[in-house]
Amino acid sequence: MNTLTIVITIFIILESLNIIVLYFFPESDKGNGVKIFNAFEKSKSDPEIHAFINYLINWVAGTKLIFILLLIAILLVGNNQIKLYGLVALLFSVSTYFWRLHPLIKLMDESGWIFPKGYSRTLGYTIAVFLIVFTISLIVYLILNPE
Repeated sequence: MNTLTIVITIFIILESLNIIVLYFFPESDKGNGVKIFNAFEKSKSDPEIHAFINYLINWVAGTKLIFILLLIAILLVGNNQIKLYGLVALLFSVSTYFWRLHPLIKLMDESGWIFPKGYSRTLGYTIAVFLIVFTISLIVYLILNPE
């Protein structure tokens, strides 16, 4: 088992837990649960908005599930070159968080619209650590497999 397989497997496990939270415990404050957003509780007073938010929660879970299942397929039948491309795709896709999502959650955090305060910073650091681990794994793999 090489670094690519290990890192992709860890990501699959962690994201699978997030998918479970989104599908079965969306009001949780753990993982990708939406309890941290004050607007989620407020949406319950407007059935149309609440239904829309629940739709988006399940849509996010579904897209995560598609991504995870593709990674599982890569692990099961892909050679190391395919796993390498899979990790590069993972690195790119996760990094897009800082382009669109981080500015939004930072605004919500600064405006007091999420709880606990500072959550955007914690999430940003967590995702940055993922990106660092992906990058290190990629570099280690390329050094150990110079072909």
